[in-house]
Amino acid sequence: MERPVLTDKHGFGIWAGQLGDGRAHLIGIYTNRQGEKWELQLKGSGKTPYSRNGDGRAVLRSSVREFLCSEAMHSLGIPTSRAASLVVSDDEVWRGQLYNGNIVKERGAVVLRVAKSWFRIGSLEILAHYGELDLLRTLLDFIIREHFPSVKVTEPNRYVDFFSIVVSKTARLMALWMSVGFAHGVCNTDNFSLLSITIDYGPFGFMEAYNPDFVPNTSDDERRYKIGNQANIGMFNLNKLLQALNPLLDPRQKQLAAQILEGYPVLYYTRFRALFKAKLGLLGERKGDDDLIAFLLHLMAKTEADFTMTFRQLSEMTQSQLEELDIPQQFWALKMISKHKLFPAWVSQYLLRLNSNTNDSDSERRKRMTTVNPRYVLKNWMAESAVRKAERNDFSEVRLLQHILQHPFQKHSAAEKAGYSSPTPSWAKDLRVSCSS
Repeated sequence: MERPVLTDKHGFGIWAGQLGDGRAHLIGIYTNRQGEKWELQLKGSGKTPYSRNGDGRAVLRSSVREFLCSEAMHSLGIPTSRAASLVVSDDEVWRGQLYNGNIVKERGAVVLRVAKSWFRIGSLEILAHYGELDLLRTLLDFIIREHFPSVKVTEPNRYVDFFSIVVSKTARLMALWMSVGFAHGVCNTDNFSLLSITIDYGPFGFMEAYNPDFVPNTSDDERRYKIGNQANIGMFNLNKLLQALNPLLDPRQKQLAAQILEGYPVLYYTRFRALFKAKLGLLGERKGDDDLIAFLLHLMAKTEADFTMTFRQLSEMTQSQLEELDIPQQFWALKMISKHKLFPAWVSQYLLRLNSNTNDSDSERRKRMTTVNPRYVLKNWMAESAVRKAERNDFSEVRLLQHILQHPFQKHSAAEKAGYSSPTPSWAKDLRVSCSS
């Protein structure tokens, strides 16, 4: 039987009192052949009691984006909900895409999406906010029993242990997002999973030109959720989770939980550092690794080099090409960086560091780097191209992208022909994405 999903949230830093737009229906739990349980949820299937006078529908453009991106993230090795199906609806849906008063009729769609759990930080916030402590305790024990097998539900410190895992996994997820240049766009507490998976794909964006101030969501006027602030927002949301847990903790447990949260920045940066060292093919620990990473990112920012292709092309460049500063024309992202006067200095430091890798070869280094640096991510222009065709009942590019993004580290002739590893086409320079969906 259908039932709406109810949580509460902090949205854009402000207590909202109610979750989003109330479009999600949890329709059941599926157990696969391996005995794994998956919760099935429809998005855009119609009104719930929490639709806030909305129609409960979703438009085709946002549905295509969620369908493709959740599958792309999975193939990149990033914890995420999954997309099971996308069905186009005949219902008319009226939306003002850019909130400028221009309301237009759009095609509707319904996404069937799955996850091990759809409980979010907001699921606990609402109960704590309204003093429903018995229900909060019951829900927490259920979540721990179902999804946190390393935590014993009979332990007095179970909520502290639960919180410790969520803090650690959230730090890891934020670092993973950064490693592929992914900006969620709406990092509200209702969009942060208690299982630390990526959920609710709205106005997301994969960063193209490297820019720590990149904001994928045009609705984010204060630039709160810019990509360079995601780790801080992760800590903000975890603090809201701690506030929700506090009524169930004794003074000693509160102190322990606060100390755990204080350790979040170190957990995040340790993982961030490890991921970016892998992206550069660095082995072992060497003094100056942090500076080497920061130096490259600085050059990328100054030259507006493409984030994904810079690392991918470094994966494909031979050491001798780097030594000679001989960058072939097809390595267009590195060509952009090479125009900076400090690029030779960075290359010199990089080669010196590569030479310190123990028991490594240039071919092994390149092979290793191509397994962590994707050649293809779902850039906005790629999604937009597929959406425009889908709105004309041509789903060929949706299917192509679905196939390509299942193997993002492999070179595909069809993807190359489509320009998926090329610079952003001129027609897509000013694409804008908002919360309207």
